[in-house]
Amino acid sequence: MSKKTIVVALGGNALLRRTDPMTAEAQRANVKVAAKALAPLAEEYNLVLAHGNGPQVGLLALQAAAYTDVEPYPLDVLGAQTQGMIAYMVEQELGNLLPFEKPLATVLTMTEVDPDDPAFKNPTKFVGPCYSKDDADRLAAKKGWMFKPDGQLWRRVVASPEPRQIFELDPIKWLIEKGTVVICAGGGGIPTVYLPDGTRTLVGIEAVIDKDLAAELLARNLGADIFVMATDAEGVCLDWGTTEQRVLGTTTPEELDKYEFAAGSMGPKVEAAKRFVRSTGGRAAIGRLEDITLIAAGNAGTTIVPGNVK
Repeated sequence: MSKKTIVVALGGNALLRRTDPMTAEAQRANVKVAAKALAPLAEEYNLVLAHGNGPQVGLLALQAAAYTDVEPYPLDVLGAQTQGMIAYMVEQELGNLLPFEKPLATVLTMTEVDPDDPAFKNPTKFVGPCYSKDDADRLAAKKGWMFKPDGQLWRRVVASPEPRQIFELDPIKWLIEKGTVVICAGGGGIPTVYLPDGTRTLVGIEAVIDKDLAAELLARNLGADIFVMATDAEGVCLDWGTTEQRVLGTTTPEELDKYEFAAGSMGPKVEAAKRFVRSTGGRAAIGRLEDITLIAAGNAGTTIVPGNVK
């Protein structure tokens, strides 16, 4: 009997927590924890990993802006850099835990977006570190960046257009067929568009694609059985931050339609889960990285299933 395929999207904050120093050492320490949680899934399923890059791409942008002798690298190039940086650590630490003969591979992934996507007029994607209000205002005035509140602090926001197409689907499928653990679609994929001149010329564009929506597109196109979004939250919470806060267990897209969730955090995860379940009839889940094996089994986090099988 062939193994089921599971796509796991690792949140950027699950790999580099909000309170962590933005160092390679801190990120590797978190990747080691993630690898220990993910290793059992690689034995049981065809495992495909996507990951966020918000903190990392924001840090690279900040470093690039500090060197004024050359123009800073654009966000698509920084996205490619973070794919390699993060996947290198994930591939290495996960490989240290799996049998030597288990193959792992990273696929540098490009994702097409629409240059006319309304997201370019309303940036919502958090990138980079957290700042106080005063520091955020200073950077906004100096660099022309836009900031929005993220909890009690402030973070830079950039455009997060909808993913339309993942270009490397065939190579990813070939690797899965050979039993490879595949790391791909990092940071939602490198944002790219076709020039409007009819030449089918692909170029990068300034944006950071939401990794959950891109991972959902990936999971759907791969025919995945399970789609899991691992984060630093226990699951989808109602009445977040109040004394009435509670985690949803098993629910349906129709039930989730009744509520609103923050655009910069849980909103895209809920939307991605609803899309996957509605388009495939499969199962999606959201929860803490450390609970990932329980989440995959439907015993932790929030599980989203079709309305007729709840």
